[in-house]
Amino acid sequence: MKNIKISPSILSADFSQLGNEIKRLEDGGADMIHVDVMDGHFVPNLTLGPPVIKSLRQYTKIPFDVHLMISPVHKYIEDYANAGADIITIHPEATSNLNDSIKLIKKLNKKVGISLNPESKIDLVKKYLDKVDLILIMSVNPGFGGQKFMPEVLEKIKKLNKIKGQEKLNFDIEIDGGINFDNSKLAIEAGANILVSGTTIFKNNDGNIKKNIDLLKSS
Repeated sequence: MKNIKISPSILSADFSQLGNEIKRLEDGGADMIHVDVMDGHFVPNLTLGPPVIKSLRQYTKIPFDVHLMISPVHKYIEDYANAGADIITIHPEATSNLNDSIKLIKKLNKKVGISLNPESKIDLVKKYLDKVDLILIMSVNPGFGGQKFMPEVLEKIKKLNKIKGQEKLNFDIEIDGGINFDNSKLAIEAGANILVSGTTIFKNNDGNIKKNIDLLKSS
């Protein structure tokens, strides 16, 4: 059976209680914490920066899965590494030299992720698949939580999974955007092994985080 990991998005947490929310996620069995960083430029929203991540780091040893939706991203990578990110995921369109950005993340001893928006093609990342730890497939247009899942991205996951098997590569396939108890099964069947979910984990079943994480894992 495939080892499915759940990375709850703190975008859906109570921002006035973030430290406690992270503890709740840890107690509920979260495998990592997904941190969405938006700059109001690359995507039309603003979220938290390095000082907040640094202050939250003390609450858990669970890996911080930090998704940088900022441009230009290269000059900020080190700030997020120093703040406590364990995985740093960037968009190919947000850097002038993807290879240099990958090298920098590795030099800082962090895991490297590359994210593809719904309209972004696999060709953007094909030649880097042997250099990265994770490919994040966006199943909504990044910028806001609570959007509807776009099933057409499942084909992209299937293609990536096929390449991974054929070339004997070792990277995680993560999916983020509108993930719930219904479509999580489709994502796992397509080849995703890390599910990012916010609203479903924090709001369903009267906010029973453990139950919601368990339900997503057993999809």
